[in-house]
Amino acid sequence: MAYVSVDVMWTLLGAAMVFFMQAGFSLCEAGLTRAKNTGNILMKNLMDFCIGTPAFWLVGFGLMFGGTGAFIGGFDPFILGDYDFGSLPKWCYVIFQTVFCATAATIVSGSMAERTKFSSYCVYSALISLIVYPISGHWIWGGGWLSELGFHDFAGSCAVHMVGGIAACIGAATLGPRIGKYGRDGKARAIPGHNLTAVALGVFILWFCWFGFNGCSTVSMSSDEAMLSASLIFMNTNLAAAVATCVVLALTWILYKKPDVSMCLNGALAGLVAITAGCDVVDPFGAFFIGLAAGALVVASVEFFDKIAKIDDPVGAISVHGACGMFGTLAVGLFATDGGVFYGGGAHLLGIQAVGVLAVAAWVAVMMTLIFQLIKHTIGLRVEQEIEIDGLDLHEHGLASAYSGFAIHDVMGTLDVNENTDLGEDDPQKATEVQMNAAVPVVREDAAAAKAGIPLQDTGMYKVAIIAKLSRFEKLKKALNGLGVTGMTVTQVMGCGIQRGAGEYYRGVEMDATLLPKIKIEVVVSKIPVDQVIETAKKVLYSGRIGDGKIFVFQVARVVKVRTGEENAQALRDVE
Repeated sequence: MAYVSVDVMWTLLGAAMVFFMQAGFSLCEAGLTRAKNTGNILMKNLMDFCIGTPAFWLVGFGLMFGGTGAFIGGFDPFILGDYDFGSLPKWCYVIFQTVFCATAATIVSGSMAERTKFSSYCVYSALISLIVYPISGHWIWGGGWLSELGFHDFAGSCAVHMVGGIAACIGAATLGPRIGKYGRDGKARAIPGHNLTAVALGVFILWFCWFGFNGCSTVSMSSDEAMLSASLIFMNTNLAAAVATCVVLALTWILYKKPDVSMCLNGALAGLVAITAGCDVVDPFGAFFIGLAAGALVVASVEFFDKIAKIDDPVGAISVHGACGMFGTLAVGLFATDGGVFYGGGAHLLGIQAVGVLAVAAWVAVMMTLIFQLIKHTIGLRVEQEIEIDGLDLHEHGLASAYSGFAIHDVMGTLDVNENTDLGEDDPQKATEVQMNAAVPVVREDAAAAKAGIPLQDTGMYKVAIIAKLSRFEKLKKALNGLGVTGMTVTQVMGCGIQRGAGEYYRGVEMDATLLPKIKIEVVVSKIPVDQVIETAKKVLYSGRIGDGKIFVFQVARVVKVRTGEENAQALRDVE
């Protein structure tokens, strides 16, 4: 048998790029979930590949490619049989198919994030690579009945992404929502991910690797036809992703009044998933409209599953991979230049695509329901409430934090948002005393004590604690330095006042931002008039909205400088 070196190199390059998608999925899923579960997410993505590889080698590949039966390939443990893959050696084709199998398995981890037992997840991961993915994959790519029917799924909108998306939907529905996801009124609450930078990097990695996912699925680069096909595939892949992202940008801008970052990132993935089935048989116009529809679909789908179906999917995997994978497969019947509805081909191809989608969806739904129910009623699927609240990293992996040395807040709000915070004047020079006091209230210990009839000894020393927005810190620091205050203690805090946070949206869900990040500046003064410190801080912090800050003033009974033993005013000399 004569192998073609350029075809082998092209296919192995594709295998390496598809493998690298695991890094993209890891970053996306970790970033879209809370910091306390980061290590768990990374382990799941690692083990999807590490468990899936031997499982596919042991049984999966044989079921998928080991025969020409209509519904199942064959049983070829350890892939010992003889295969003819044209210009490719057997093991070249095996590794190429292995990374696709691992991709289908890893899609599920994000939708089941933050509440799944790690041991149970490992069992699922093995079973999807052993049985579920290979059998439906045989129907499509292994010479099975869908292939004979004329079903077209070039690189896996259905075979990989829809399979993973439906498995994700069944898994998330079986688990139930995360604690705090839905209020007593049934309304969805936003649980933002902790690291959008990681999400963005993950999406760019996935976008890059998708050129290998789709383009290298030609498994050939040795003919003019293969080179033309790969070039078109690259173009269509990129165009669909870009258009889908633009659509999500526009829709979220209209719906949420601001463009949603995480939704736009998911929009890029939606376009990539949707174009994958037909990237070789549509022209750029078809890719444009597929991306257009995928962008609109992913927004509608996320809204549906979050607010109507009430299936908690932290990363949007059901919508991105399931819904858009299904649409992308059907889109072949609409936009294929040879046989598509919009190109004069009638409904024949569309009908075949619909049959394939329904058959694969039914197979995966039934099998994954059985698998997840079996796991649930044996070893258990969901972690205990205490473990979920503390984070899976600690209890499942003995990992105190995936971010040792960093302080990362994990706060869920519970109060209703009150947006009536505008005082009608944003210039501190024009603001009335009433407005100033509403925006930056001052609480004085001496005044409160006098009202309560409690005598306080006036030492002439005061501690001023200022709670302010992070954005105002540098301006406040300079203003206090200008008064002569050079010593201060600064801490980052979380808190709320009567305003109960400002209304924000995350992936279309209004956030209960009860606890907001603030900064606390503490200074002790004696020679510098405390009223001057208060007035300066009020002017700097004021922006015309309730919640600009708060100032607390306390009398200080005694100050001791440890180094010199000096006390009171003498101890404060070098900090005023």
